[in-house]
Amino acid sequence: MRKILIIGPSWVGDCMLMQPMLMRLKERHPECRIDVLAPDWTAALLKALPEVHAAISNPFHHGELNLAGRYRLGKHLRREKYDQAIVLPNSFKSALVPFFARIPLRTGFIGEMRHGLLNDARRLDKDKLPLMVERFAALAEPSNGIIPRPLANPVLSVSNDKRDAALQKLGLNLNQPVAVFCPGAEYGPAKRWPVAYFAETAQHLQRLGYAVWLIGSAKDREVAENIVSLGNPGIYNLCGATDLLDAIALLSCANLVISNDSGLMHLAAALNRPMIAIFGSSSPEFTPPLSDKAIVMKLDIECSPCFKRVCPLGHFNCMNQLTPDIVWTKIQQIIATGR
Repeated sequence: MRKILIIGPSWVGDCMLMQPMLMRLKERHPECRIDVLAPDWTAALLKALPEVHAAISNPFHHGELNLAGRYRLGKHLRREKYDQAIVLPNSFKSALVPFFARIPLRTGFIGEMRHGLLNDARRLDKDKLPLMVERFAALAEPSNGIIPRPLANPVLSVSNDKRDAALQKLGLNLNQPVAVFCPGAEYGPAKRWPVAYFAETAQHLQRLGYAVWLIGSAKDREVAENIVSLGNPGIYNLCGATDLLDAIALLSCANLVISNDSGLMHLAAALNRPMIAIFGSSSPEFTPPLSDKAIVMKLDIECSPCFKRVCPLGHFNCMNQLTPDIVWTKIQQIIATGR
């Protein structure tokens, strides 16, 4: 049995985009065992992916070298006798554990001085592989291989029992059609559609008989409270009240999702929910929602995408000019077509 260790991304959305690569590894090596080393906050998602045998905790903070700690972890993993490691992040630090674990084949893209750490180092052609999901998938192929196209989309499924348990836990029901809003974005405010725009859209949907649920982390709770305070006392602020599995279960109930470019956007896409995905400082040419039920909304202005956490020009036109009226036109199309 081939044993493969994946050094996974630090973001939930990127972990979801990793799944087509895992699918491809299973196609090439049907009996392989895949373990993923990733931060603890991704563990619930990894355990929901059928391709993953085990999620291994990556205890190191963002930017932390901790050479001794990485050596100890690598030494600990030697006993697993992995045949291959695939390193998805491009940092020097991320390639240390497989090297210390003495994994014989260590695959990844050339990054920060990693030639000695990776012995299957690939040169990334960004023009041939513009999407993150494609770059991940390419590492599942031999060094001279070509990824099969079209790639499979990420897929999540939720059982009725898990869905019903989450609804009961949070005091929710499905007596009305459900619109789920994901108003946060962990990376920074430049990726967030304005609070007032979410609030206005929630009012429109409630007038059509929708229940509106706000989902996100505890860090998004204040943003969600502001949406409630702007004329939406009847909507449910669930930010910080759900774990990741609860959030996945609630997203599976949605008749409509409106989301910033975030991890929850990629989860909703994997659940194949009808969705408006809003992009500002980031690019759908790199990390789009991978679903034919997702509509990407983005303004083509000169300064976008800038990939900054905060608008460097101060005007935030990429989001401010994407008004609720523009987005509402697309929502009406989704509702009218039953998409």
